[in-house]
Amino acid sequence: MPEIEAVLSEIAAEMASRTDRGDVATYIPQLGRIDPRKFGLAVAMADGRVFCAGDADEAFSIQSISKVFTLTLALGKVGDALWRRVGREPSGNPFNSIVQLEQEHGIPRNPFINPGAIVVSDVLLAGHQPREAIGEILRFVQFLTDDETVFIDSEVAASERATGFRNFALANYMRSFGNLDHAPELALGVYFHHCAIAMTCRQLALAGRFLACDGRNPATSHSVVSAERARRINALMLTCGHYDGSGDFAFRVGFPGKSGVGGGILGVVPGVASMAVWSPGLNPNGNSRLGSMALEKLARAMNWSVFSP
Repeated sequence: MPEIEAVLSEIAAEMASRTDRGDVATYIPQLGRIDPRKFGLAVAMADGRVFCAGDADEAFSIQSISKVFTLTLALGKVGDALWRRVGREPSGNPFNSIVQLEQEHGIPRNPFINPGAIVVSDVLLAGHQPREAIGEILRFVQFLTDDETVFIDSEVAASERATGFRNFALANYMRSFGNLDHAPELALGVYFHHCAIAMTCRQLALAGRFLACDGRNPATSHSVVSAERARRINALMLTCGHYDGSGDFAFRVGFPGKSGVGGGILGVVPGVASMAVWSPGLNPNGNSRLGSMALEKLARAMNWSVFSP
């Protein structure tokens, strides 16, 4: 196996030289201001070592990557009852499709597309005020990273609320089918704020370690979720984590990953490592263009794939 420091340095250098960086997510105004030349990559090994390259210690908006953590919390709260309200299949459609939601009577296809994550937010809201639910999510991510500097970017959250007309439509549509228990604006308040969590690549890679280690936090040996639940979350990341580009990511990279329109990707190689990459420019599916390329190169160089013997 090659030295991972050299592999990361080589990947960061190649990404810095590329001009085909994709387009930043201008439909959320705060994200549209991010420098598309940014690139960071961090790998947290199961044995505790952490390796970084590029802008790995600069915080960015993790956006839909946060859905991995809210899904984890919701499963801890209601267990398999969640699957009565959210499916587990790839969408094959844009992450904010209303047409698919109409065809399937208000049941989102999976928890990683926008309507699915709004239902998950509604689950976490039960018995809480929105501020309390948001605080629970943030504390959970801080716990996973053992770092209280992880924060919610209030300007990004406000920017999402101000322009989130499609998400309001999705929430109201699901409410009409009885698949939201709370007022849409309350569930969306939780949703917009957890999408606005800001982290560095280093922090995000550390937060994903429990998914690479059978549900345990290797730094403390404490169980976060059961090994079975960790496997199931990883399975959903592999099949649904990149929206309608999930199949291509699985084909090219070969391990579970969850993207966000802030340009980040959380990747997991079970038993080996968790990793985070950030490059703000997106491809047409809403996934980081260079981030996807970087993880493909990393997987090839290290022979990291869930499909390898």
